[in-house]
Amino acid sequence: MGDSTYISLPILIALLALFAPLCSFFISVIGGKSIKSGLPATLMISISLVAAIFLFVNIWDREAVYQQISWFTIGEQEFKVGLVLNNLSVLMLLLVCTIALPVHIYSICYMRGDRGIHRYWMYLSLFCFAMLGLVLADNLLLMYIGWELVGFASYLLIGFWFTKEAAIKANKKAFLINRIGDLGFLIGIAIVYSQFRTLDLLTLFGDNGVVKQAINDGVTWGFSGREMPAAWLSIAGIAFFLGAMAKSAQFPFHIWLPDAMEGPTAVSSLIHAATMVAAGVFMLVRISPLFDDVVLMLISAVGAFTAFMSATIALTQRDIKKILAFSTISQLGFMMVAIGIGQFGTAIFHLVTHAFFKCLLFLAAGAIIHEMHHLKGISGLDFDTQDINNMGGLRKFMPKTFCLTLVAALALAGLPLSAGYLSKDAILIYSFEWAELHQGIWIILPLSLLLTSALTAFYIARFVFKIFFGEFQLKRIFTKNLHLHEAPKWMLYPMFFLGICSLFPLFSYNPFLFEDVWVLKGFDITESLQRVNIYHTVVPAAVNGLSIVVIFVAWRWYARLKYPIRLSSGFLYRFSVSQWYVDLAYNHLVVKSILLISKFLYGVDRQLVDGTVDKLGKITLTLSSIAAWLDRYLIDGLVNGAGKWSFAIGNFLRGSRNGKVQHYMLSMFLIFLIVLLFCLKFF
Repeated sequence: MGDSTYISLPILIALLALFAPLCSFFISVIGGKSIKSGLPATLMISISLVAAIFLFVNIWDREAVYQQISWFTIGEQEFKVGLVLNNLSVLMLLLVCTIALPVHIYSICYMRGDRGIHRYWMYLSLFCFAMLGLVLADNLLLMYIGWELVGFASYLLIGFWFTKEAAIKANKKAFLINRIGDLGFLIGIAIVYSQFRTLDLLTLFGDNGVVKQAINDGVTWGFSGREMPAAWLSIAGIAFFLGAMAKSAQFPFHIWLPDAMEGPTAVSSLIHAATMVAAGVFMLVRISPLFDDVVLMLISAVGAFTAFMSATIALTQRDIKKILAFSTISQLGFMMVAIGIGQFGTAIFHLVTHAFFKCLLFLAAGAIIHEMHHLKGISGLDFDTQDINNMGGLRKFMPKTFCLTLVAALALAGLPLSAGYLSKDAILIYSFEWAELHQGIWIILPLSLLLTSALTAFYIARFVFKIFFGEFQLKRIFTKNLHLHEAPKWMLYPMFFLGICSLFPLFSYNPFLFEDVWVLKGFDITESLQRVNIYHTVVPAAVNGLSIVVIFVAWRWYARLKYPIRLSSGFLYRFSVSQWYVDLAYNHLVVKSILLISKFLYGVDRQLVDGTVDKLGKITLTLSSIAAWLDRYLIDGLVNGAGKWSFAIGNFLRGSRNGKVQHYMLSMFLIFLIVLLFCLKFF
């Protein structure tokens, strides 16, 4: 379905889902500080969720629905705008709304009493509108607008507590890093448009799209008889990947995400764990026919390296939210690997499962921080409420939060009966099959993912054991009775829902075979990889065996406090806790270089440009003064002097015309005398 004189029912429902959060945004804008309740925003996102469920039921695994209207015209080129409803868009629509509603409910309790609560609901509603617009967009330009809006909303929410210096620095950092990626996205759009004269996603990347058709026919990438060098295909793909690297926090643009944890924890769960950071993955899947082998290999290599690097950093972090932030970066790396090996449906499947269990982990962390803040307030002690070294034994005080955290942790570790087991195993198995197809050095890719999976199990086990096991670390300095208690019920209800979604029954009746997952069946899975049955048996066994071993080691180290070795003074520990010195390298190589160049340019501007202008100004002023003096005393003096002399002579001559004969005779005598003297002088 394309252009039409009427709007179809699915498109109307999609518009309702899209604009409901925007209505909430305008309510907050108009109401201002008087809108302190989160009920309007929660009601609107609930409407979006109902609409998303309707669309999913009616569109999933059926014919796509799309509709366009004329947007604007440049010359003879008409640009159209519309919405597209296919398996990918309705799944993402449902995911965003399903995650957003529990976060809204959680936020009502978590953010209660905050002085800027009206801004919180305003920004959150703006983000939901932007994210839904991004996933429903039918062309690259509209997707780019949604892309920019989610970045802007993220910027506002990271700096929500703008009185904190760290929050201000964090949102500036996120803004600047994402601008680099946005430039790449824009360059990719420009290259595609310059070649195909359209930005329509279905026209470009659909089953019969011009990009896929050109590749299938084995012809040079071209349009309307014009041919473009094949290298431009790679350049366009790399440009789009640059945008995804920044938005989805891939090395070396990952540095903004850990600092983004300065925003409210509920925001971190929705934006910086489940939805916005996954927008890069979504975008790459949406335009996947564009990528050639060079770009796909680059994506898989960057993803594998990012996954491993971030997992090693998460091993030693002490901030509860930064551990989860680096975990998110690592899991996004897994999704990138799935894209790089051509398993786009698997990437989306892991995106969906990760959204549920990572959102749950963040909300559980928020509940813990909430109680630690409460304890800090009543105790008068000054301690870091997010440092896991200040926790311990919390399962006695927060048993429900502990159980829910455990469910999410098992899903992150990829252990059986969890949703994470199905999606992570799919990526690992496909990566081994892909490596066997390509052979050579590419075996490093699945092996690095296998090692990363073991590291993931270790750091999430450390997370659980240090927070919930052992003794409460502040008990020895706490003179009063401990007032730690379970999180409020309206924070627990959303967590229970996410806990259910983190288990296998939501995705498959078989907890051990990812091939039966309904999400994967909704995407065209090409048989680009030869099935190797041994991998489908050995890889899950190896991953689970390694995970169990490292979890046992973590239990002895952090629950039983039996450390066989001390690593805190070693180089590897410092390397990990310093985040591989990437931030330090940025500060020295990028920030300081830019500041040095800025100071140099400032000096050039101040001394050379401004100095030259100032000197020219002084010279001009001096010349102007001389000209004014000459004008006043020479030119004006001559003119005025001539006038005065003429006036004096006139007065004199006028005085001689008085009717007295003696005066006339005197005048004649003087004139005669003057003429005589003149003749004697010159003749």
